[in-house]
Amino acid sequence: MKTIVIASANPVKLKAALEGFHAMFPEEQFDVINEKVDLGIPNQPMTDEETLDGATLRANEMKSRHPEADYWVGIEGGVADWPIGMGTYAWVVVLSGEKMGRGRSGEFFLPEIVAEKVRQGVELGEADDLIFSRNNSKQANGAVGLLTGDVIDRARLYVPAVVFALIPFKNPDLY
Repeated sequence: MKTIVIASANPVKLKAALEGFHAMFPEEQFDVINEKVDLGIPNQPMTDEETLDGATLRANEMKSRHPEADYWVGIEGGVADWPIGMGTYAWVVVLSGEKMGRGRSGEFFLPEIVAEKVRQGVELGEADDLIFSRNNSKQANGAVGLLTGDVIDRARLYVPAVVFALIPFKNPDLY
């Protein structure tokens, strides 16, 4: 059984990581360790680079804490202000041995009322809770679930990014 260490206590990120690993390696069984990690990075990454850096830092921190594991996973949600509006997405970084895989989720655009709160320094999950009268939506369906009526929730948004990050491990001879 292989061990995956996920740098988050958020059940959404845990679910997405497991679904992605099971989709890519259906014959494998996994033992999972997940823990919250505070690295002093922004709660709300505001650029693509900050978001990827956050996911990378999280995965590397788990690798240093749990060197005996087989995989270390960092998932970081972020936003970017484009000329057409504020988009949101996630980066996933998976490490194993000396290999690194990266994947990015799809991106969707926030309503201006939510984007304005984020620009004022409010984390996206908190902004969603304020605007949609919710509590802790980031550990449930997230902004994407709230805006799509749960056609796509936060976990389903992240699963493809986990799969993309696992491509080098599925195809080791190519990477």
